[in-house]
Amino acid sequence: MIKKITSLKTSTCGVLFVFALLFSGLSSNAQTVEIIPSYGYQFGAKLKYGYNNYLKVQDSDQWGISLGVETFDDTMVELSYVHQGSTIRVRDIPADIPDEERLADVSGDWIMIGGTRYFPNGNIRPFLGAALGIVIVSPSNENREIINRSLSNDTNFAFSFKGGVNIMFSEHVGINIQGNLMFPVNYGGFYVGTGGGGAYASSTVIMGGFSGGLVFRI
Repeated sequence: MIKKITSLKTSTCGVLFVFALLFSGLSSNAQTVEIIPSYGYQFGAKLKYGYNNYLKVQDSDQWGISLGVETFDDTMVELSYVHQGSTIRVRDIPADIPDEERLADVSGDWIMIGGTRYFPNGNIRPFLGAALGIVIVSPSNENREIINRSLSNDTNFAFSFKGGVNIMFSEHVGINIQGNLMFPVNYGGFYVGTGGGGAYASSTVIMGGFSGGLVFRI
């Protein structure tokens, strides 16, 4: 457990350090810097395993911030952070959980780098984008009637796609409306079981959502 957490911290610091170097190099030649704080809604997902058993990540809110640097006309390189807080529910017949019950709370921290292409028409700026990065999954408040040990943090690669529109009120301020699809690779790795037996459940899932925020172009 200690080894895993140490590895998690090391990998996260390494990613952030690389991002910092990248953006410090790009910003010196950039035409525009774009900052978008946002808040939205993230749909949940279901991870199936075995026969008719599953883990369900509940719908949740999300908040985040992105920093974009214009490298070419209407093309941005972006660093983004998104946080989600949700609940995991489980149904596992072999583990004597025939009805869906709460397993644990869970938070997801997404650190992504990618690109966005704008298709501007005056103050209306539709866009499409994609990104790669990591998601840090952190369970807590485990249901001790179901599981007899603490669930460990997990870090996985992830990628995402987005589409939406920025509506600019002026050259420097506007609003952002977007939808997103987020793909954590092997989301989970959760152990289910009350005794000596149990099962690990993990999967690549699709998590869709939408958000709105402010746009600041500098």
